Amino acid sequence: MIRRLRCLMGFDQRNWSSPRKVLTNHNLQSLPVHKPSETIHEVAIYIDRFHNLDLFQQGWYQIKVSLHLEGQESTPLGTPARVVQYEEPRLGCEGAYGIWRINDADNSFLTQPFYIKYSRQDVYLSIMISFILSLHAEEGAISSAVILKFELMYTPLIKDGSQLETPVYALPAAVHEFRIPPKALLGLHSYCPIHFDAFYAVLLDASVHIIMLKATCLSPSKDLSQGASPNSKQIVLIKALLQAHDIFCEDIEKVCKAIDQVVDLGNSISNMGHAKFPFISPCILHNMDYNSQASYKLVNGVKKVYGRADLQNDAFLYSLSRDDLSKIIHSLENQILFIWNQFLTFHRANRKKILDYLHDTWAEDRRVEWSIWMVYSKDEVPPYSMSSQVDSSSCQSPLRKLSSPQKLAYDPAQWATMHAELHRQSIAQMRINNRSLQDMHMFGNPSCVPIVTIERVVHPPLQTLNGNIFLSQLDQKDTPNFPRGVIGTAKGSNNFHSEQDGKVLKIVVFVHGFQGHHLDLRLIRNQWLLIDPKIEFLMSEANENKTHGDFKEMGVRLAQEVVCFIKRKIDKASRTGRLRNIKLSFVGHSIGNVILRAALTESILEPYLRYLHTYLSLSGPHLGYMYSSNTLFNSGLWLLKKFKGTQCIHQLTFSDDPDLTNTFLYKLCKEKTLENFKNIILLSSPQDGYIPYHSARIDMSPASMLDYTKRGKVFWDMLSNCLNQIQAPSSEPRIFMRCDISFDTSSQTRNLNAIIGRAAHVEFLESDIFARLIMWSFPELFC
Repeated sequence: MIRRLRCLMGFDQRNWSSPRKVLTNHNLQSLPVHKPSETIHEVAIYIDRFHNLDLFQQGWYQIKVSLHLEGQESTPLGTPARVVQYEEPRLGCEGAYGIWRINDADNSFLTQPFYIKYSRQDVYLSIMISFILSLHAEEGAISSAVILKFELMYTPLIKDGSQLETPVYALPAAVHEFRIPPKALLGLHSYCPIHFDAFYAVLLDASVHIIMLKATCLSPSKDLSQGASPNSKQIVLIKALLQAHDIFCEDIEKVCKAIDQVVDLGNSISNMGHAKFPFISPCILHNMDYNSQASYKLVNGVKKVYGRADLQNDAFLYSLSRDDLSKIIHSLENQILFIWNQFLTFHRANRKKILDYLHDTWAEDRRVEWSIWMVYSKDEVPPYSMSSQVDSSSCQSPLRKLSSPQKLAYDPAQWATMHAELHRQSIAQMRINNRSLQDMHMFGNPSCVPIVTIERVVHPPLQTLNGNIFLSQLDQKDTPNFPRGVIGTAKGSNNFHSEQDGKVLKIVVFVHGFQGHHLDLRLIRNQWLLIDPKIEFLMSEANENKTHGDFKEMGVRLAQEVVCFIKRKIDKASRTGRLRNIKLSFVGHSIGNVILRAALTESILEPYLRYLHTYLSLSGPHLGYMYSSNTLFNSGLWLLKKFKGTQCIHQLTFSDDPDLTNTFLYKLCKEKTLENFKNIILLSSPQDGYIPYHSARIDMSPASMLDYTKRGKVFWDMLSNCLNQIQAPSSEPRIFMRCDISFDTSSQTRNLNAIIGRAAHVEFLESDIFARLIMWSFPELFC
């Protein structure tokens, strides 16, 4: 049946440009698999590139594509109708095996197997698969969504390493699904990034294009359903086709304007449909003209009889005979079909530009579409952080305000958790039905996605009295010992500003936490790579299995590792061209943030501090454990100090010196470790019992106000020193963000990890959805 369908539709998989490629309305109506009670859609899926970010296993991989109605996974929907190989796959590896194939049993499509050998490897598939969707009236085409399913199929290597056994026995490894809402079935052109999951970190660059080719009146409008004439169903059908036509033309107009190209229809449009009822597309199509009265005409002189306003007028349509209405329907279907086929040819000629445009549009829409999981608080800086020092008089006012038992019972972490859960409950009641492709990782169960509360502050750049931005000038002696001619200096040379075509070296250093592994932050790294594939990243190993010692020693090891990495990348750049700038960013988890801040105080890193760009902290104890309220966790810290002699725990709990002002953390907070960063993002979780909530946020602790005469003054000094660094004058705007991540814990069992707060602390490493929400909403901070 599949072969017969493809034959009737006149498509040759080997060459789209064959004269048999044009699908006509006559062909469509003659298909035996379609019935008059069906609405016919075509879903075209273009797969451009398979990019291996972080697959754990070498082997042969395939992509399987299928469609089914939402809630009916066992019933396949959609018939693969045409497959077009745009060009020979560029595999960047040893080769591919066999060809693509269609499984008649479940109406699915499988790409040819390709061999993956190493990470960050590209396989350009350049293939278009088109499915015909026949939605029956009883299936409720207007109200039912369609699930687009991508499966990653895996075949392990045999003994000799690269050969593939015949036949191929591929096993499903991971799945990524997208929901096509009912509104999107009328027409859609969207970028579709397939990531699969954290264990199969890949990016499949694809785009989805949908059109309604044939409509069936499944549910007439209320004004036509009672006492309506026999023509009412045809009138509703005309309106549905007009809507699909408008959506399609509007989307194509945006694409054409963006890539500065036009869809060339030539002179063949005059032969379309019935001579009495030609319906012409907007002027963005070649050889067309369009006037302000919303009527259309052909440049070659063929005139229409009825205009657009006529076809939207119910009274006028009711005056027509059923034969005339059928001719209008036939003409509309003919034109939509013809323009659709012309667009597919146009897509093949401009596929790269179209994919880039759709990707940019998709990236711009992320912040809006994902905003339902994000709560924005007021952008303001706490008044106590404005002074360089905190004395006793400055603390008397807040102390008096919090003197009552009722206000002292206020817990910021509990309040943040309650606020996030209320927002989560409101999301559970939402009905999301827009005209966009919905990622089921996010929209499959929206109430399970983490809630992100964002406090964002933008500090303006320092200005001189005449209003010009002050550009700090650095002495030549402070310039790192770069190879001659690699990078210009900020003073004494204008190469730094004039060499606009030079390369920007972007380096991101990832630092793990206590007893961590250098790959702990791989999910964050992968998201960063998706935003900016050109970054050079260092997964720090200098302190792996060495996190029990002194933070000072760990900082020295990290600083040496970072400097060696930077020099190695600069040497490599010197052989390929000139550097315009360097952007050095750091990501730390847990005590990894203390380690990297200690490293920034080392003299060997001082020449590179001017290049600091983004600092991303995942639940870091910036202010230590002076006011930790987790009794169970505090007991564990005491055991580590008592029986293990863990030096870093002594430093985190301020027991490394009897004088609190001589402790390591107090001195670290006085160092200017944050002042040089352009972007500072602090991620915290009120559910994290391992790190005090205020310490991760660099924020005030209510308990410190009752303890001012003892440890409170030391705490406030530390807090003020850190916040004053963030507010320090700079030559560029500095962005400071606090992000509270509230994970969904409804499915987690009440085990020890949940009780002591470890579950949320580890969730930062095992879930990347929160990173997607933040990084794709503010991509400018990570580029």
